[in-house]
Amino acid sequence: MMSEVKEFQTILQVIVSRLVQMIAKEMITSDKDALNNLYSSKLYEKLEQQETKVWHLSVPTLYNIYIEEIKTGKIVFPEEA
Repeated sequence: MMSEVKEFQTILQVIVSRLVQMIAKEMITSDKDALNNLYSSKLYEKLEQQETKVWHLSVPTLYNIYIEEIKTGKIVFPEEA
């Protein structure tokens, strides 16, 4: 059980790192601001809950969800394939 949690934390760090880089690049902001903005988003709330399976989504998909949340205040997940 413990190793599963550790594994998830590792995956989450990689996803967050890539997503922050994409946010910073696309929105022309610093990594620090991108990270702070992501951490305060509803998307991140869902992302850090392993059971939501949001972390299965690709980084570009997560970025699009993040942008949608900024624009509308809502999280819209793509339909499950």
